[in-house]
Amino acid sequence: MKKFIQFLLIVLISFPVYALDDTSIIIEKLNDALKNKGQYVRLKEERILNFKKIKSDDLTKEQEYNYNKTLYTEYLKFNSDSAILYVKKNLKLASEIQNPELLNLANLQLVTLYSSSGKYRESEAILKSIDKKKLSKSLLQNYYVAYREFFEHYAANSYDVKYIQQIQKYRDSLLTILDPKTLNYQINKIQQIMSQKKGDIAEKQLLDLFKNTKEDDPQYAMITYLLGKIYETRHELELRKKYYALSATSDIKKANKDNASLQELALVFYETGDVDMAYKLTQSAIEDALYCNVQFRTLLMSEVYSIINTVYLEKEAKRKTELQLYLLCISLLSAFLIVAIIYVYKQMKKVSRIRGELFITSQKLAELNKDITETNNQLQERNAQLSESNHIKEEYIAHFFSLCSTYINKLENYRIILNKKATAKQFDEIYKMLKSTTLVDNELEELYKNFDVIFLNLYPTFVKDFNALLIKEEQIVLKQGELLNTELRIFALIRLGITDSVKIAAFLRYSLSTIYNYRTRARNKAAVSRNDFEEMVMKIGLISIKI
Repeated sequence: MKKFIQFLLIVLISFPVYALDDTSIIIEKLNDALKNKGQYVRLKEERILNFKKIKSDDLTKEQEYNYNKTLYTEYLKFNSDSAILYVKKNLKLASEIQNPELLNLANLQLVTLYSSSGKYRESEAILKSIDKKKLSKSLLQNYYVAYREFFEHYAANSYDVKYIQQIQKYRDSLLTILDPKTLNYQINKIQQIMSQKKGDIAEKQLLDLFKNTKEDDPQYAMITYLLGKIYETRHELELRKKYYALSATSDIKKANKDNASLQELALVFYETGDVDMAYKLTQSAIEDALYCNVQFRTLLMSEVYSIINTVYLEKEAKRKTELQLYLLCISLLSAFLIVAIIYVYKQMKKVSRIRGELFITSQKLAELNKDITETNNQLQERNAQLSESNHIKEEYIAHFFSLCSTYINKLENYRIILNKKATAKQFDEIYKMLKSTTLVDNELEELYKNFDVIFLNLYPTFVKDFNALLIKEEQIVLKQGELLNTELRIFALIRLGITDSVKIAAFLRYSLSTIYNYRTRARNKAAVSRNDFEEMVMKIGLISIKI
């Protein structure tokens, strides 16, 4: 239970924040619509122009009447003068074809246009000339709508309770003949409920309509406008702002110039202290009313515009005074800044001179440090070479004594064998042994094997590092069980400091030209500079090989 109460509190606390965010998004969309207002008007004009282009020259008068009626519908809330033009054309056509139904329809259309543009007498005269008893049910709807709108427009010019009563009277009459299933009936019924001060019922019905009506529906703007009116009576500012903004956005996108939402929304922003937004909306509403020539809207806006414009001008005057004060402050600050810049410039010149001197000194120190570093590097390299040389000497001395001892033992054994053969007078055997090269070959093979083992103990990564100095395709791949091959032994000797080809040839028992060819071929396969190749071989084990 406790957790449920906590959850409920979180929902209740977060709801107003969500509502505010929702309204902010709607206001942003309204601002976008206002920016693109001209584009929506151009689209409307293009649609009308394209419709005019498809008119055929061989239309019957009845077809031309319907064509004009479509244009009247397009111009109705867009441009009253153009709408009147096409209604008058239809009046003429209806008279020519002597069709009372079409004549009455055109007259009723003209009534609304005249009353909205301030021609109340002409509008009233037409209404009185129409015989209500002779009207069909569909025209009777137009008749009640025309009377209701006539008094709505007239009440804007001369407010009186009796005009409000007339509006309600003709709305009630209209409801008696409208189909209850239609959206038109539902909206008029809700307006009747609102006039009876039953806001809760009206709100519920309007919210149901709002949920089920798409934004592009012609009645969407009216539904949201009426919701705004309900919340206005309840002083619910955010909801009032939200629904008036939705209504205004819908009107702008449909290029509907006869709209009330912009005016109402301007008042909301004025009440909340956002004079700039109120002024922008008022300007837009007046532009629409003048564009459409809807006089009753202009009259309704005049008083509101006067109030908002006065406050806006006062605010602008205050801004101008503040701006002048800011400019004065900026001028004083600029003067101070100029003085400061001059002072700083002089100091910077002084600092620059000192920096120049310090730079020269630092260069000298850098050169000195460089010399010291180079000297240290050379010393470290010499120490490394000495250390390596000592290490090699120690290793070789140990192996040298071991090999010497081995060879002395072998010579002693060989002497004993020869002595035995001589004592036994086996001279042929002695001659055969002395003539054979097997012993020498075996000893050479043993010598090279010992050399390979000793060398690789000293430089275990020699083969890998040597290959790193060669291009990938020419790298040496040893046979199974092979430690070094002839080419590697040549460069192993070079690594040990034996660079003389004569000495290398003597040690490996190859001709001088063979050794030279091996060395040349290796330089040609080098991934590094040919001239630096053997020098880099000399450094294997001392430095990292990087290609």
